[in-house]
Amino acid sequence: MSFTVAIIGRPNVGKSTLFNRLVGQKLALVDDLPGVTRDRREGEARLGDLEFTIIDTAGLDEGAKGSLTARMQEQTETAIAQADALFFVIDARAGLTPTDRAFADFARRANKPVLLVANKSEGKHGDAGAMESFALGLGDPIQVSAEHGEGMGELYDALRAIMPEPEDDEVEDDEPQTEEEAAKRPIRVAIVGRPNAGKSTLINHLLGEERLLTSPEAGTTRDSIAVEINWKGREFRVFDTAGLRRRSRIEEKLEKLSVADALRAVRFAEVVVLMMDTQNKFEEQDLRIADLIEREGRAVVLAVNKWDLMESKGGGAISNLRRDADHWLPQLKGVPIVAVSGLMGEGIDRLMTAIQDAYAIWNRRVPTSALNRWFEQAVQANPPPAVSGRRLKLNYITQTKARPPSFVLFCSRADAVPQSYLRYLTNSMRETFELPGTPVRITLREKANPFAHKRKRPS
Repeated sequence: MSFTVAIIGRPNVGKSTLFNRLVGQKLALVDDLPGVTRDRREGEARLGDLEFTIIDTAGLDEGAKGSLTARMQEQTETAIAQADALFFVIDARAGLTPTDRAFADFARRANKPVLLVANKSEGKHGDAGAMESFALGLGDPIQVSAEHGEGMGELYDALRAIMPEPEDDEVEDDEPQTEEEAAKRPIRVAIVGRPNAGKSTLINHLLGEERLLTSPEAGTTRDSIAVEINWKGREFRVFDTAGLRRRSRIEEKLEKLSVADALRAVRFAEVVVLMMDTQNKFEEQDLRIADLIEREGRAVVLAVNKWDLMESKGGGAISNLRRDADHWLPQLKGVPIVAVSGLMGEGIDRLMTAIQDAYAIWNRRVPTSALNRWFEQAVQANPPPAVSGRRLKLNYITQTKARPPSFVLFCSRADAVPQSYLRYLTNSMRETFELPGTPVRITLREKANPFAHKRKRPS
């Protein structure tokens, strides 16, 4: 039986730190600056033998209707509606504030079990604030230190008391996944790009709800938020990420944390959608991000957003996009490029199809016999150049793995093979085996010389 707990409280009381402690990973950004968390984030938590879903929320705060603060509170209210119980977190060192008292009434009106968590209770300084919290009328405070892991036993006892007993017929399924089951697991997709490219707006359209906060102001998204999407029967786990600016422009510590979180999402993704603004596409930062994705070995799809603002949308405009992509990103020749409008929903079907196609190519294995026939023909058509008057001998090639397609080329002098010749082989392979856009890895390895031990020793 699933059980969901939402962590609520005013800003900067340690909600995200408690969330990270319970999920066992540093998923949520943590900083001394109040209001770091904006979107709600879900994770699978474990406390002793208790397993449940935990939701980290933005700090409860008052804001004008329609403002970013007000919409952050709407996200928190949605999390409360989804939850079976609440952790109401206060700062034991700061003691009770009027905001705590106001939102304690808000939590009480939710008509759900509420556990009062007095965080930052390490040492003697937190005792006074914890005692003050009795005045909230939410029961005995549970004194914890989320940062240091203190008080987790008391939190376990309190949570155990309100969680339902597991059903007898619930059996853990530890059987390994079959290939068919593995093929049905969600495709991990990261949406990346410069700030204000429309990443969150696109994901909201896919979900059909305002799940992620959006704003004309750049930098609204901070955490990398994962959402589950079912598109025509196929499951996707999509990560919304913070906008990536040039390193020289990143000054604040919080933005550095957001960028690091976005880069981590790229490393754990299988397909990365690089979103560009149609008014400013293929700028230097876009090219840097694309190069990063290629170096990480992820499948790539280019999405040119805000296509509804384009005056001319004919076939010539799409052809120009294709030509520009091949010109600016030669290392990803043939990468799929889709014109979309996250706001209006244009091109969404084409984008989701391109993601699935890129994922299939990323997982492709080339038959060994076909691979070596191609290799023989490619070398005959364009032999490797001689280096220092000596001919390079290329023996054979084999695929070692997929995700991305990776090959080992056995040759006589690995350090002498020019990079230009490797690019020739890579482009020829892309064209022959239909591997457009996906990173292709060719590793050189020298074949052992069977006569090396027979060489005459110097007298």
